[in-house]
Amino acid sequence: MGRSGVTVPPLGLGCAPLGNLYRAVPEERAAAVVRAALATGATHFDTAPHYGLGLSEERLGRALRGRDRGTYTLATKVGRRLRPLAPGEEADGEGFVATPARARVRDLTRDGIRATLEASLERLGADAADIVYLHDVEEHLPEVYATGFPALAELRGQGLVRAIGFGMNHSGILARLVADLDVDVVLCAGRWTLLERTAFDDLLPVCERRGTSVVVGGVYNSGLLADPSPGAPYDYAPAPAALLERARQLAAVCDGFDVSLKAAALRFPFGHPAVASAVVGAAAPEEATENAALFARDIPDALWHTLVARGLLAPDLPLPLTAAPGA
Repeated sequence: MGRSGVTVPPLGLGCAPLGNLYRAVPEERAAAVVRAALATGATHFDTAPHYGLGLSEERLGRALRGRDRGTYTLATKVGRRLRPLAPGEEADGEGFVATPARARVRDLTRDGIRATLEASLERLGADAADIVYLHDVEEHLPEVYATGFPALAELRGQGLVRAIGFGMNHSGILARLVADLDVDVVLCAGRWTLLERTAFDDLLPVCERRGTSVVVGGVYNSGLLADPSPGAPYDYAPAPAALLERARQLAAVCDGFDVSLKAAALRFPFGHPAVASAVVGAAAPEEATENAALFARDIPDALWHTLVARGLLAPDLPLPLTAAPGA
């Protein structure tokens, strides 16, 4: 991760589902998801206080209890501090269901950043975090520059955090922050996929130049690249007809090479040298096992070249080829 010394495997587990994203996940199943990820080598766990109002962190901490801390990487986020609900106040799950009785408070002050991280570490049962991101701060940039990032850098200097950066789905803002600040790693969701090249045009060149690592989230664009059927979501809304048709054409080419669209979508971002890892969610242990199998799938170079030849990928995009150029 940049110059931090933190290393991660190429495939990690996105832990939003452990916080009951859209549907409740039983406690034992959540623990089984973590065990399955560990068994496959996906030992990079990405969570946040936002995910289930702390439930994701609590469940991840319980599932990892007793395991050698050096065998996995913990990434969490700051920017939203949690507080108990006031009497009569109802929780706003923001897509998460059956959550603890807490509320989110946007807090980018020095004390707020520190308190948020300390609470996360308590829920995770950890003394320190490997990676901490400022989370979804695109509408709070003055506070980021004035207090948020300096506070996170201070925690890095004190050893409570090993690598720091930003996590959001606005690649242009991430590019600006990487250019301006000493950022180890960014988590960019949904902007460097088989359907979306925005990060290639703005963020990835800056990261390569600055030596900042990129973790890719949202490789399936919230579902369209997992199952391009009518009504499939794209960026958390029904996919436009043109994008749905393009995803179907991508799937048809993949089928011709006996490769699933999901496997191609998971591998594609690694064509760029700044990409270090991808995090993919799982709500059941079978999904975590499937993610690992998809990532291990042998994808012939001819598939990528065919996508370019048919106009489904632009010719200037870097491809995750297995053969050396000219081979």
